[in-house]
Amino acid sequence: MNLSNLKPAEGSIKTRKRIGRGTGSGLGGTSTRGHKGQKSRSGYSKKIGFEGGQMPIQRRLPKFGFKNINRVEFKAINIETLQQLAEKTNATKIGIDELVSAGFISSTQLVKILGKGSISAKLEVSAHAFSKSAEAAIQAAGGSIVKL
Repeated sequence: MNLSNLKPAEGSIKTRKRIGRGTGSGLGGTSTRGHKGQKSRSGYSKKIGFEGGQMPIQRRLPKFGFKNINRVEFKAINIETLQQLAEKTNATKIGIDELVSAGFISSTQLVKILGKGSISAKLEVSAHAFSKSAEAAIQAAGGSIVKL
């Protein structure tokens, strides 16, 4: 050990500037706020979206559209996907658990079965919603549906 590799103990040196603690600290006086003006005074808070008195962009741009707060969003799964899943796993029942384990949906999503493709496997399908064409195709293949 020599003087060239001496270092202070871990955590003994503070990196935060202590402002407003007198002129001797080098950070007294105006305390890094500059001279005069609104930002130098206590109680100043920048208003969200304030643009110096200019009309803010959120008030200049036109508003349009409608967001339905009661909208129910479904994850769409086609019957061709169910057919592939049934062939791969030799399943006779396909429900939410099977779709989650296959990676098609997350456990919190609602599922709607749609009628794209064809199905030949006799399946008992349980989901939150079915399109009319999917319902007809599953029942035509000898399967059944269960609405959750």
